[in-house]
Amino acid sequence: MAVSSINSLHFFTLSKSLSLSPSPLPTPCHRHRLLLTTRLLFSTTASTTTTTSLPLLRLRRLRRGVPVLAVSKREDIEFASRGDLRYEVPLSIVEYPDPRLRMRNKAIREFGDELKKLVDEMFDMMYKTDGIGLSAPQVGINVQLMVFNPAGERGEGQEIALINPRVVKYSKEKKVLNEGCLSFPGIYGDVQRPVSVTIDAQDVTGAKFRIDMSGIPARIFQHEFDHLKGILFFERMTETVLEEIRADLQALEEKYEKNTGTPSPEQIKKRNRPLSAVGFGKSK
Repeated sequence: MAVSSINSLHFFTLSKSLSLSPSPLPTPCHRHRLLLTTRLLFSTTASTTTTTSLPLLRLRRLRRGVPVLAVSKREDIEFASRGDLRYEVPLSIVEYPDPRLRMRNKAIREFGDELKKLVDEMFDMMYKTDGIGLSAPQVGINVQLMVFNPAGERGEGQEIALINPRVVKYSKEKKVLNEGCLSFPGIYGDVQRPVSVTIDAQDVTGAKFRIDMSGIPARIFQHEFDHLKGILFFERMTETVLEEIRADLQALEEKYEKNTGTPSPEQIKKRNRPLSAVGFGKSK
C-alpha cells in the first residue's frame, strides 16, 4: 500500500502524518521490530525505555485447545514449496497488470531463517518505495505473507508481519478513504472498507494468534489482504471514482505491453461491476 498524496481526507499524506483516527497513532520511542510474536502484545516493554501502547491493535495469545480459523483447516489449501519462496535480491515491485498479482497465493507451512530473511527484504523494499504496506505477490512471490508499518518510516512505529491471515469478523461500520498502491505508482482513489477487523494469523515462528485492528492498521491490512486474494484496490472503487483513474490504468496496461512485447492480460475497459466493500468473514 502506498502513501496517499491527497490531504483532504487526512489519510497518509506525503509527510506520513497519522490523522485517520480521532487521536494520533502512538509510536514507540525506540526502534522495535514487532513480527507479531507473543512477547510484547503491542504494549509496553519491561525495559527501562517505555514503549507506548497501541490502542488500535490488540493481540490475543491463543491458548491450547482454543479453535483457530487457521488457513490449514481448509480442505482446498495449497501449500508453498521451497521453490515458491525463492527470490532474487534486491526485490522489485510487480506493477499492474502483471499476472502475478492475480495468481493464487499459497499457504506457508515452513517457518525458519529463510522466511525471516524474506520478511526483512520485504520491509526494506517497502521503505525504499515509500510504502506503508506490502504483500508477497507484489514482489512476485505468490504466498500468504504481508508486512506493514503504519508509520511508514524505518525506526518508527511498529513493523508487523502476518502469515496465512484469515479474517474472523469485521465491523458493520465502513468508511471511505483515499488509497494508493505500490503496484499502481502515482494512482490514488477512494475506497470504502470496514473500520475494524479481527483476524487469525501466524508469526514468523509459526505461532498462531488472534488480533483486533481498527483505524489505520485495519485499513492497511484489508488492502494487503485483498492482494493475497488476487483482488486489486480499483475493484473496490465506485464507477465514478474508477472513471477518474481509468486513463492511468490504461497507461499501465500499455506500459506492460511495451515492456513485455505481449498483450495486457487484462483491460480496464472490460472491467465488470465493482466489488463490495468487503468480501470476507462475518460482521461484528
